[in-house]
Amino acid sequence: MSSVRLTHICQYTSHLSPRLPQNQSVRVKLGSTPRQSRETLSTQERERGKSDNYQDHQTTEVISSPIPPMQFPHFEKSKQTDAPGSREQSRRTPTTVSREQDMSSLHVSKRHRKLLKTSPPVHHNSKIVPSSASGSFTPDKWKKLISIQEARRQLMKEMCAKYKSSISKTITGHHVRNLFVEDKYKLLYCQVPKAGCSNWKRTLMVLAGKAPNAQSINHDTVHDGHHLKELNSFDRKGIMHRLETYTKVIFVREPLEKMVSAYRDKFENPNNYYHSLFGKPIISKYRVNPSLEALKTGNGVTFKEFVQYLLDVHRPVGMDIHWDQANQLCNPCLIDYDFIGKFENMEEESNFLLRLIAAPPNVKLPNFKDRNPADKRTSTQITEKYFSQVSTLERQRIYDFYYTDYLMFNYTKPFKDLY
Repeated sequence: MSSVRLTHICQYTSHLSPRLPQNQSVRVKLGSTPRQSRETLSTQERERGKSDNYQDHQTTEVISSPIPPMQFPHFEKSKQTDAPGSREQSRRTPTTVSREQDMSSLHVSKRHRKLLKTSPPVHHNSKIVPSSASGSFTPDKWKKLISIQEARRQLMKEMCAKYKSSISKTITGHHVRNLFVEDKYKLLYCQVPKAGCSNWKRTLMVLAGKAPNAQSINHDTVHDGHHLKELNSFDRKGIMHRLETYTKVIFVREPLEKMVSAYRDKFENPNNYYHSLFGKPIISKYRVNPSLEALKTGNGVTFKEFVQYLLDVHRPVGMDIHWDQANQLCNPCLIDYDFIGKFENMEEESNFLLRLIAAPPNVKLPNFKDRNPADKRTSTQITEKYFSQVSTLERQRIYDFYYTDYLMFNYTKPFKDLY
């Protein structure tokens, strides 16, 4: 692929990173808002409303992005057949993205609409078109990946326009707290833990010239070395300039699978921080007759206890980034993401993105597992095994907890008995 800077990528894209209209007032308040503990979805709604009311009271400078009403894709599917892209079908037929359903198959019930948290709508007016410099991708594959991105962004556009339009449109430092900046290639990456986050941070460090290759960067350096710039470390002008002109990227993962992966990583393996901060209060509240050793160390939290903690309106300890909802971490209805990637097709989509931003041909996303390498990667089958340990009601409530992610990022229902 020719060495084309992202600033010139408009030669083969149509405003990959869209600017707001010139006549639109752009303001931002950077005071970081204390993170609020979200209980159930209904409680989350109330807490989010309180936060937004506080922000509105503090500032009148808002980003206004009106979108005309749109109809959400609607499809009456037969209950006797598998929906396109369902887990059952994905096991039989290889698909570009496992468990991603056809947009036309989406059905939003009144009940589930009430579960959706509100966020302001945004303009989604960028459009990716094929490049003659597609690297190792064939023209057909390039066009297919572009088409997938357009469909995902269109779905996000319709979700945000129709269901998330009633709260403050102010972007604060809190909203961009999980975005990392790579200035050389003009990239903004929102971290979603357990969805390729560590390897993407390694790749950002390589792009920034902080390391010769991703394999040389250990886990502690990635997360604790402070080698990456965070978007909320810039002033208002710096934040808005990057939001308006850089390529904004998010990678997500099937929500329940991501949750199981987080549980296995933090509670089934030695981890003094998580066992002490989360394990001890979880065991104390949800275990009948816990041993003194368990109360002292916090070791041995069971999956059922972890589920009870997530579903508790009065959690003994707050949420954590590793099992929070992706839409809460990255605010996709406030931040107009240009690229929505899926963990299930990580290698192909990551390398497609790297070619799209004209990264050096030798830079590719690594695929190694540096934490607990002896453990098998969390899969559909492993996720089902863990959820067999909880009741049908608990499975339903966990699905409801992550329902907004399922809808916004177009994942199919993970179990047949869910409604």
